[in-house]
Amino acid sequence: MTEFSASEIEAGRLLFAGECSFIKGAVALEGLPETAGVEIAFAGRSNVGKSSLVNALTGRKTLAKVSNTPGRTQELNFFDIGGKLTLCDMPGYGFASAPQPKVRAWTKLVLEYLRARVNLARVYLLIDSRHGLKATDLPVLDLLDKSGVSFQIVLTKADKLKPGELEACIESVRAAIRKRPAAFPVIAATSSEKGDGMPELKAAMARLIAERA
Repeated sequence: MTEFSASEIEAGRLLFAGECSFIKGAVALEGLPETAGVEIAFAGRSNVGKSSLVNALTGRKTLAKVSNTPGRTQELNFFDIGGKLTLCDMPGYGFASAPQPKVRAWTKLVLEYLRARVNLARVYLLIDSRHGLKATDLPVLDLLDKSGVSFQIVLTKADKLKPGELEACIESVRAAIRKRPAAFPVIAATSSEKGDGMPELKAAMARLIAERA
């Protein structure tokens, strides 16, 4: 991950050390909270670990609901981070244990959100490091490129891989996104369980806020 100064690491820690609260869930564009300040979003296949990452970043075990059932999160869930950042946890895409009409409906909602959210600074696209990029990820990458929304790949469950395996995954993903115009070139490797990569990810978000101040 990008090198961060000690002051940036501290800014990231302070950002998530304050009050973190659930704002609302939205199942349609008209239900979105008003745009204000800097907003980021987490995207990824069903059960990739988005809710676990939200909880690990904020230090709250139950802020975002965690389920072993793919497709449990079926709405856009918004969180206020210290009054300085809005975080959107998006429903997973790809396979989900839900009726297909419902899957199509909330997948459509995600795509509309990406196109319409004017204060969306970056999408963090979560990829399970054990599996790497899959075919179901490609349409989302295409949409992010077309919409011009900056995105960064965040590898989850990195603690499950040996160092050599993790490096091979990082290189494979880096090669796959190299020519994508909206891709942020740095791949973040994280573990919600062990806390690996969390200080740097927090610092990256604090830097986004500083850049838009």
